[in-house]
Amino acid sequence: MIPKDPVILLSYVNTQLRDYYDSLEALCSCRGLKKDWLLETLGKIDYYYDEKQNQFI
Repeated sequence: MIPKDPVILLSYVNTQLRDYYDSLEALCSCRGLKKDWLLETLGKIDYYYDEKQNQFI
């Protein structure tokens, strides 16, 4: 289950990216997430994906 609260979602996504996935695309594909939704949801709390660091910062 994917967290709906943006702050908890941030923690979940960054942990997944750090531990299991080498890109946001891989995470979204494997977990069935819509990349646009994820970017928009975390953007609302001023976090944006950094491809070099492979995390939301």
